[in-house]
Amino acid sequence: MAPTLSIPPLTKDLSRILIDADTISRRVDELAHKIDEKYKDLDEPLILVGVLKGSFIFMADLSRKLTIKHIVDFIAISSYGEKGDKRGEVRLLMDTRENLADHHVLIVEDILDSGNTLSYLIKTFKSRGVKSIETAVFLDKPERHEIDVPVEYVGFEIPDVWVVGYGLDYKEQYRTLPYIAEMYPKK
Repeated sequence: MAPTLSIPPLTKDLSRILIDADTISRRVDELAHKIDEKYKDLDEPLILVGVLKGSFIFMADLSRKLTIKHIVDFIAISSYGEKGDKRGEVRLLMDTRENLADHHVLIVEDILDSGNTLSYLIKTFKSRGVKSIETAVFLDKPERHEIDVPVEYVGFEIPDVWVVGYGLDYKEQYRTLPYIAEMYPKK
């Protein structure tokens, strides 16, 4: 008999589930398959660089489903203020441990909002002499784009609402929800 999964209930902060856990799992499978196909002939490992903290669950699930040789690394960037407001500048808080020069790199990001973070990372990694660079974004908010950045792998497009779960947070809460939920607007 299969165990029954317990789904955490919505709280007073969360208005609805936008993307359920089963839909997320199926989409991550599809993305992993596409990445495997693209990089199947590499002689060297693909370096996955997850952007902390939001990408950690997506990165873990994606990397476990890949069959190609790969290395997992992380980088930490700050582009939001303490109150969740946009600061407009991107700051490097923690760099990768791997030397990215002469390697194929896949940036794994939780959400594409303005595009500032991905643009910064792409420029930074290109300046380090990577062989190639592609991006995998779990969520995309097209309405919010300020900068046009290339994204090769997109999990889901969502409307311009505040979401949490599957790595995304509000004031460090709700990251570990197994689904994506929309928050009620803050007053």
